[in-house]
Amino acid sequence: MAEHRQSKKRRYVTWAVAGTAVAAGAGIAAQTSMAATTWPAQKTFTGRAFDTCAAPSLNAMKAWHDGFYGAAAVYVGGKNRGCGQPNLTASWVKSVSSLGWKLVPLYVGAQPPCQTSSNPEKLTASTAASLGASDAADAAAKASALGMKAGSAIYLDMEPYDVTNKSCNDAVLTYVRAFDKGLHAKTYRAGFYGFTSSSAKAIATATDKTDLPGNLWYALWDKNNTTTADWPWGSTQFTNHSRAHQYMVNSTETRGGYTITVDRDAWDAPVAITG
Repeated sequence: MAEHRQSKKRRYVTWAVAGTAVAAGAGIAAQTSMAATTWPAQKTFTGRAFDTCAAPSLNAMKAWHDGFYGAAAVYVGGKNRGCGQPNLTASWVKSVSSLGWKLVPLYVGAQPPCQTSSNPEKLTASTAASLGASDAADAAAKASALGMKAGSAIYLDMEPYDVTNKSCNDAVLTYVRAFDKGLHAKTYRAGFYGFTSSSAKAIATATDKTDLPGNLWYALWDKNNTTTADWPWGSTQFTNHSRAHQYMVNSTETRGGYTITVDRDAWDAPVAITG
């Protein structure tokens, strides 16, 4: 999925950085700021999903609804979003949902200060909290405008960075907590996309789970369609339909006469509430 925000050259750099490293961790995110709110029931999808840079046309989505994939991730916003989205409208969301597709809203927010890649929006230690709050408000507004209702999960995209850089990692966690708290205030569930060697690892192994996301979409490109067999952290973490696994990237596939290059995901986690 990293190619959806990056040039081809940067994609190969990211691939090398991301690797397939694993680490041990503890407990599921507390999501304390959700406690006082009455939440809509979670809409869960379990099965195979795909993500691609630009939302496909409605005709392509019709052709691709052949039983292999049941969900599609779409980039609803963020200053670091890599592609224009001419097809991604409220009408498109309504139409593909009526076909039976489940949708996964993805927001490409501010990226780490120690990340080597250039991005239009980077956080710093001093701006992490304010950027997290403002990006959360934007993400919720963008999702709502597309017809993705309160109770939907929105997944924050965080690309690889050096998690051993303590000041950088602390700033990222501050940003993520502010983002998640902002989503919860708008009654949206918090999800997170990251790499098992870096960004996802930072979430899964953080000692303080307060306001960290309760749903983790981990990039581990081992071509295994599973959210359990290769789960890198403790077995009690992100249970009860809270995991997704991006297991294969750059898969060029033709279905019903429409060819799209996608990344494949094993999904067992919340998705958007539409309709």
